[in-house]
Amino acid sequence: MGKSKDKAGGVVRITGARSSLSEDVRGRQRRYMIAMAVRTLCVILAVVLWKESRIVAIVMLVGGIFIPYVAVVIANAGRENTPRMPETFIGHQPQPMIEPAPDVVADAAK
Repeated sequence: MGKSKDKAGGVVRITGARSSLSEDVRGRQRRYMIAMAVRTLCVILAVVLWKESRIVAIVMLVGGIFIPYVAVVIANAGRENTPRMPETFIGHQPQPMIEPAPDVVADAAK
């Protein structure tokens, strides 16, 4: 089994690889669900606090209105940025040249 190489011939470092697509989707879903839980809490607090403090209730309603928009934008933002290219790939290291034996050099001079 040989080493995995990219098209340029360098060895790919596994630490520079992106996370898998399923992990990325799971993370975005988790962030969206947390934002929707906060939104639900804002709407519930707005209803509960409506008679106690209308200013706080209105702030909670505004949060309940704008949080879904922000959550959708964050969830659809796409995958994380790719790692920096120079640190991701190891450059090609040529094999050191072995000097020919002394008798081969003498034969070549003739």
